[in-house]
Amino acid sequence: MGTGETAIDERTDGLSAGEVAERVARGETNAFESPTSRSAWSIVKANVFTLFNGIIAACFVVLLLIGRWQDALFGFSAIANTIIGSWQEFNAKRALDRLALLHAPSARVRRDGAEHDVPLADVVHDDRLALRAGDQVPADAKVVASERLQLDESMLTGESDPVDKQPGDEVLSGSIVIGGAGAAVVDRVGADAFANKLSSEAKQFSLVASELRSSLNRLLGWIAWIIGPVSLLVLNAQMAAAGGWAEAIEGGTWDDAVVATVAAIVAMIPLGLVLMTSIAFAVGAVRLASRKVLVQELPAVEGLARVDLICLDKTGTLTEGDIVFDAAHPVALEPPEGWTDVLAWYGADPEANATARCLVEPYPVRQALEPQARVAFASSRKWSAVGFPGGGTWVLGGPEMVFPATDAAGATDTSELRERAAELAATGRRTLVLAHSPEELTAERAAAERLPRSLTPVVLLTFRENVRGDARETLEYFAEQGVAVRIISGDNPQTVAAIAREVGVDAPHGVDARTLPDDLDELGELLEREVVFGRVTPTQKRDIVTALRRRGHTVAMTGDGVNDALAIKEADIGIAMESGSSATKAVARLVLLDGRFSHLPGVVAEGRRVAANIERVSMLFLTKTAYATGLAVLFGVMLLPFPFLPRQLSVTDALTIGFPAFFLALMPNARRYVPGFLRRSLSFAIPAGVVIALVLALYSRMATDAGIPEDELRSGSTLILGIVGLWVLIVLSRPIDGWKIVIIGGMAIGLIGIYAIPIAADFLELVELSETTAVLALAASLVSIAGIEVVRFVHRRAVARMTPTVPAALVAAVRQTAPGVTSDPRGSIERPDRSTARG
Repeated sequence: MGTGETAIDERTDGLSAGEVAERVARGETNAFESPTSRSAWSIVKANVFTLFNGIIAACFVVLLLIGRWQDALFGFSAIANTIIGSWQEFNAKRALDRLALLHAPSARVRRDGAEHDVPLADVVHDDRLALRAGDQVPADAKVVASERLQLDESMLTGESDPVDKQPGDEVLSGSIVIGGAGAAVVDRVGADAFANKLSSEAKQFSLVASELRSSLNRLLGWIAWIIGPVSLLVLNAQMAAAGGWAEAIEGGTWDDAVVATVAAIVAMIPLGLVLMTSIAFAVGAVRLASRKVLVQELPAVEGLARVDLICLDKTGTLTEGDIVFDAAHPVALEPPEGWTDVLAWYGADPEANATARCLVEPYPVRQALEPQARVAFASSRKWSAVGFPGGGTWVLGGPEMVFPATDAAGATDTSELRERAAELAATGRRTLVLAHSPEELTAERAAAERLPRSLTPVVLLTFRENVRGDARETLEYFAEQGVAVRIISGDNPQTVAAIAREVGVDAPHGVDARTLPDDLDELGELLEREVVFGRVTPTQKRDIVTALRRRGHTVAMTGDGVNDALAIKEADIGIAMESGSSATKAVARLVLLDGRFSHLPGVVAEGRRVAANIERVSMLFLTKTAYATGLAVLFGVMLLPFPFLPRQLSVTDALTIGFPAFFLALMPNARRYVPGFLRRSLSFAIPAGVVIALVLALYSRMATDAGIPEDELRSGSTLILGIVGLWVLIVLSRPIDGWKIVIIGGMAIGLIGIYAIPIAADFLELVELSETTAVLALAASLVSIAGIEVVRFVHRRAVARMTPTVPAALVAAVRQTAPGVTSDPRGSIERPDRSTARG
């Protein structure tokens, strides 16, 4: 290679073609077929072969077999729900299957004495890799030759400082060469390589936690237990009403009993609610996409509304991920001539690291300098040196390494310099010192890599990470909303703490993760007290998220590096930056496509809109489930004919629940998320459903006793249900304004239309009501409306009592994470429109 290379492997020609063929035959290649996150069949099976799809399909087939296709309209809702559910899971699977840590299209290997570019999969065990600046390491390997070889392992470890690699050191797949050159011999390939192991672990499939989805699943489970016995009860009642089982079967009236039973069964299942939830999630995802936020799993829209603690990675989240020059702080009264030219040379050096390259702009080259000897920077000693003919030796490095504390006789007292450097470092800035010695730097002294004598500090240089302009205001928003913050990074804990303070977080110090306990319970206790953590490994990041979740927190995790992938996968809501690694983006629930941290408040607002609106429309659907179950039980016990045909229920459901729920689910709603969605919904739906079921049962009994024909009785029941359903819609839509007036008015016109339009009335088997039936229907409607108003009055007060309030002490503690928060901080972050905070 070049001067300074140290070789420990004499086989510089690499493998021969024959040796490569032998390894390929043994399967020792870098080919890695990552196991798919979830099979297509398992997704289809999970969404198609469900208990309720089975019930709906059975009812659908029964109606078709007996020739009553008009009453099978409910089947299309089940089909749509299955398609949407499968679609959203296929999207999640596709994102996971795209996961790839290695972006480089090829690798450079040395074989038969010549360099070749080969596909990543064709790299074999014992191949000799030729590594140069900009390369990504394709497989785990051992360094055999190094010429100032430096690697960036931040995407793997989170540590932003470059790492020097010497012969014998290990290099990991996925790391990037940022300086120098070298050679390495591959020792782990394919599935055994570090990057691929991490990829496989991150790709374990899991759906985002969703209270809405889990609550609905729990509700459907409860219904599953009662649907069997209730359906038998209803079928028995319908057979009895038809004259008994024997007579119904012999007389051919059993099919009417079956249709009535199907109507009761289908009405008990809130299929539309599941469908509406999926639609609300999908529309929320589309809205977020317009704000450059990609939702990779639809329920994540709701999930962020529930987050009470967010873990932030520093690099790429709070900071831009790059380093910039901050300032020069001269320390010499009469600095040696030409020190700015020396800094210009450091910045323009082709082998300059990221920190030195920051000197290009403040110190442009005015005259070309040719060094006579140099000592390259190494992270192990934290300094570099260069000598110019007749100019002595210049040293650039960490103040504590260039001027270590010493009591040696005759040594220059540099304690004041170190104190000044420590003060600057405490502000989160990286600090270097430029020093000069009149001693000439010869090739022999350079090879010895020792600091020259008589060093005098010339200037302290400070560098800082570029903090995102929107970070402070976004953190203020979260503090205002009661969301706590934890900052976890692979960098120095005190540097991270300083940057955290810069963006408004109250972090007097950072915790070194090397001191963290392994026990998750102990770790959780520590996490409740501390805010900033540095030197955190990828597995520790995951453990931190796990410990917080075990303590009852709903955790969001942001990041961009591979080192964040495991924690992002473990979090309730993982958020990745578009500039991050593909592994991190693939396992995240949300991706900020333009990398703007300021989008998160808008995402929270969208989640709250979805959660609050779904809770509102769920009361509509669950009220229907409640009264349908009540009707089935009451009519089964009273041995009365079921007062609806399936098609009549389908139409009234569409007018009073389905269509209006679609629009209500998409309206603005900025109400804060409060846990307990299902309990609040059921506390209204069950008593309201009981009122409706009792009134309908009383109406049917009175109509039957009055000798009203069955088709007229059903027409009256449909009218009652339409009127009462519209009133439930009015109650849950208050305040009634704007588009709500249009929606409710349109549904009322639709209800009138199904009676007034002959073709609709004939299809639904609706007949003109007699005076007796009309009076009974009107009285039943008024009684139901009065009962629903009482239920809503009691419900609102019960909900107010059961909704937990945030203690003042907790609010104050959260606000300490972002001093200076106002009730309505202004700025560039995306905030929800408080004028829409209704519902």
